[in-house]
Formats: sequence, C-alpha cells, structure tokens
Amino acid sequence: MFNPMSAGSAHCPVVARHAASLIVLRDGPSGPEALMGLRGAGHRFMPNHLVFPGGAVDPGDNTAPAASELRQEVMRHLLISADPALARGLAIAAARELEEETGLTLGRPPQLEGFDYLCRAVTPEASPVRFDARFLVVHADRVSGSLAGSGELEGLRWYRLEEALALQPALVTQNVIGRLQDWLAMSPQARRTRARTPLLFERTWRLE
Repeated sequence: MFNPMSAGSAHCPVVARHAASLIVLRDGPSGPEALMGLRGAGHRFMPNHLVFPGGAVDPGDNTAPAASELRQEVMRHLLISADPALARGLAIAAARELEEETGLTLGRPPQLEGFDYLCRAVTPEASPVRFDARFLVVHADRVSGSLAGSGELEGLRWYRLEEALALQPALVTQNVIGRLQDWLAMSPQARRTRARTPLLFERTWRLE
C-alpha cells in the first residue's frame, strides 16, 4: 500500500490529519453546480477560501451507525489508503460535516450508499497545518433540509464549476474541481470500474 507520509525528507513534517470533504452536486440550467462556501477569516487552514463542506475525522466517526453502507467499489478505493474502520469513518465524517456546516442532511443516521469517491489530496509537508483529505461526491437528490449550518462556511450557495474556478480558489480546490470535471465526463460504467484514483501529493497528481 502506498503511504505518502513515508516519502522521506530531512525534517519531520506535521502529521496530516485524516479528513473528508463532500461535493454535493445538482443539475443546474447551465450544467453541474456544487455546494460551496467561504471559510471564515479566523480559520488557521485556508481562511477566506472557497471550499466544499468537510473537515477532520472525529474519533467517534469510525464506529458511528449508518442507515446504509458505502457501495463496494467506493469502499475498495478508500481501502487503498485506509483500514476498514477509517474508510467508513471518512464517509461518516463527510456526512456529519455536511450537516454541521450547511444544515443539509443525509439522514440520522446517514445514508451512505449514494456516495462516490473522487480523489485524495494531502497537504504539502511544508505546511504547518496538514490534512490527508478524501473527496466524496453525492447528488443533491440524496440530501434534504434547508441551507443554514453553523456559520463556519459563509455565503453558502450553489456554484457552477466554471464560476467557482473563475473565483480563483486555493490551488487544491482548483485541482479537485478539475478532477471532478474529468469524472463527470466519464460514463457511469467507467466511474464504477476505475482501477485507480487520483492522489494529489506535494502538488503533483499521481494514481493510487
């Protein structure tokens, strides 16, 4: 199993925390739209940047209940870089963070079978705050509720992908949107049968 944390360097980098982001997609009049918001200026990590809902995995996420489980092909991709408990915990974290940050819910406990796996991105070793983030995708018809949330994300709304890119979000978000556009261009069969998925490590994409 490839472990980018073992990619050697002369110093000891901050350990990257496991995290998950959930890209909620809907079909807009001019193409796909994603739910995004601005991280507040007081955040240590990516303040004032446009992001998808998400956050670090909490200790209880690995054992929290779910109303339905991840599909086999989604779990298979997550297991490349996580043990079974963490792989499931990443999905639970994505559902939990969605509800906390946006007010939208996948149910209590959450329904996980609608999730797809997009890619993984690890914050560069030189950063003082690091995350090993997995990006999951779900269609808006799987969620319910009204946009509200905790206030952690400001200006929550639906963005066309091209509009989000034009606002020049952080490089990692630009890269993930690019991978999302590639994924959307694939047939459903091709998405389900992918043998490998993209990993962004030290600002370079590779497959894992």
